[in-house]
Amino acid sequence: MTKSRTEATFLSPIVESRRWLEGVSFPPERPLLNVSQAAPADPPPLGLRQALAEAALNQDDAHLYGAVLGRDGLRQALSDQMSRHYAATITPAQVGITSGCNQAFAATIAALCGEGDEVIIPVPWYFNHKMWLDLSGVTARPLQVGDDMLPDLSAAQALISARTKAIVLVTPNNPTGAEYPAGLLRAYFDLAKSHGLTLIVDETYRDFDSRSGPPHGLFQDPDWDQTLIHLYSFSKAYRLTGHRVGAIAAAPQRLFEMEKFLDTVTICPSQLGQIGAQWGIHNLQDWLAAERAEILARKQAITDHFPSLQARGWKLLGCGAYFAYVEHPFDAPAEEIAKKLVAQASVLMLPGTMFMPEGSKIAERQFRIAFANVDAAGIAELFDRLRNFTP
Repeated sequence: MTKSRTEATFLSPIVESRRWLEGVSFPPERPLLNVSQAAPADPPPLGLRQALAEAALNQDDAHLYGAVLGRDGLRQALSDQMSRHYAATITPAQVGITSGCNQAFAATIAALCGEGDEVIIPVPWYFNHKMWLDLSGVTARPLQVGDDMLPDLSAAQALISARTKAIVLVTPNNPTGAEYPAGLLRAYFDLAKSHGLTLIVDETYRDFDSRSGPPHGLFQDPDWDQTLIHLYSFSKAYRLTGHRVGAIAAAPQRLFEMEKFLDTVTICPSQLGQIGAQWGIHNLQDWLAAERAEILARKQAITDHFPSLQARGWKLLGCGAYFAYVEHPFDAPAEEIAKKLVAQASVLMLPGTMFMPEGSKIAERQFRIAFANVDAAGIAELFDRLRNFTP
């Protein structure tokens, strides 16, 4: 019997891991430390919430259908902000707004690929990318990263076939935290261009990159939009997770194709969410800089505290933005350990098997730690629990 599209892929690891908490009680002296999901747990800052409330009360169009590719004001504001950030020229016609960055990826794949086509994605992968390729009938070609968590260019070139349509990179990376060097992104851009492919770069976490200045120079190429499609999310920058606002930067003719997909799925992005995102661009840059500094301080806390875990055989494989990626020292597979961590240490974190092809032995030794919602004291407590844990 033919499988349905949803049967062709796996259950979201976030949904699956939440089921591990069912029926589990956590002692008062050891509350749950949840490092499973990379999403802000707090609401947007007060000023943004007030802007949303005012729009809800006083702007009639905040409740109506709008342009499929987003509000003109937000497209202009984002193109201006990106032009400053990347020291390049990006126009509103090259920017589209979507209902979250996951939808940005979905629209991109819909515009690029037909059933049976192939897309190269580094592993460990962002699981929703793999899920959408499965749901679309597109074959994901896994590209293993090296010990530095960076995808090998020659290995990627060897994966290119007549059905390959795109290469996907995420930087700073989810799940490893690795920040891809500008030279590596340029090399992938050149590789994609030379083979007539599209380079999709998901920069959801760019606001928390530890580097100053433009993270790469791809937008400075006058013909960037013939090869590059850039994806972005407002969820992390302004805590707009529930409002679902993402973005795409691409050639206008590609946005034209994506518009067909978006019109049949959501018709338009949330008007209130877009109003909030535009207000954030204009008013929250100092606030966002402070948020970035806090995330970088937590990254530093990870590296400062890790030697205590390293002494117990753990290895730090990658760290950046919202994530640390680690290797555990135990004989048992990571998923088995993950479930025991919930019961024995009140820790919920995702095993590497949720970010790798089924059957990967490497994945059974790995975990992702999402530390965006754990402050320095919480990180110290997390490492204390992991140091004292034995499966």
